[in-house]
Amino acid sequence: MSKPPYKRKKTTSASSSDDTSPDNQDLDENPATATITVSAVEISELTEEEQRDRLHLERRVERAFFEAGKALTELRDRRLYRSTHKTFEDYCRDRFGHSRRQSYLLMDAAVVFDNLMEKCDPMDHILPTNKRQVRPMTKLEPHQQHEVWVKAVEQSGSKVPPARIVKNVVQQIMERTQVPNTYQLGEVCQILAKDNPELRGKGGCWGIVNHVGEFSCTVKIWDGEYTVGLQHLKSFDYLLAECEQMQVICDRINRVYSSGLEESVQKFLESLGKLNRAYLTGLEEKVLSLLESETTHKEAWR
Repeated sequence: MSKPPYKRKKTTSASSSDDTSPDNQDLDENPATATITVSAVEISELTEEEQRDRLHLERRVERAFFEAGKALTELRDRRLYRSTHKTFEDYCRDRFGHSRRQSYLLMDAAVVFDNLMEKCDPMDHILPTNKRQVRPMTKLEPHQQHEVWVKAVEQSGSKVPPARIVKNVVQQIMERTQVPNTYQLGEVCQILAKDNPELRGKGGCWGIVNHVGEFSCTVKIWDGEYTVGLQHLKSFDYLLAECEQMQVICDRINRVYSSGLEESVQKFLESLGKLNRAYLTGLEEKVLSLLESETTHKEAWR
């Protein structure tokens, strides 16, 4: 004999089930037709003190990159890393997870922010909120930085402009001012790849200027020649003898690279192509000489 289907009993209070209201009975029997009443919550306006606190906290968030840049500058200038690290770059990498580029971008951004605070009306409260907005201005003079920011704010409808607008205004000013090209043949420069996808992977590489144009230079680096705008170059200000020595090193590296050796060899040559000194260490010289011998031996068998 089959058992009747199980039917869960409703939980009842200590009072009689006759006390249950009809509305509750309807809700139990058909939940889909239930009406849920939501009470309106009145949102109170901010008090004057709360408005001041909000503005203060917003300013702290906006200027976080500025404070970071100022702190990094002081850490570097006072060499407060010296008890644990030999170089500032190593310290930033281990302590903050920063690449060398990240640290110096923050410091450069802090300088620009300082300049803008001095020249902009503080009552406007329109100042950069992140380092991407100030990065395009780092190579300009302070008065040009102010001009760029004012125009960028105007083009953004009196709001904080995105980095894209700032970069466009900087480009317009650079084209207008037509800064003369002061680089010379044989000068050793470093490539600054910032905001230029065509130079990706070449940031930090040094090269020898072998052609001087009106607004650009052609530089020879470890793996070939590149035409680079003036805003993407920085001179090492080496002495003439140092430039001549680096020219020899560049030619040697380039010959070995063009011989088509293994990828691991190319990585070594790439590291030599990012030196920030005008000489090779004893070990670097030995390794490069060995690779030159291997290249010569390889060519002799062809």
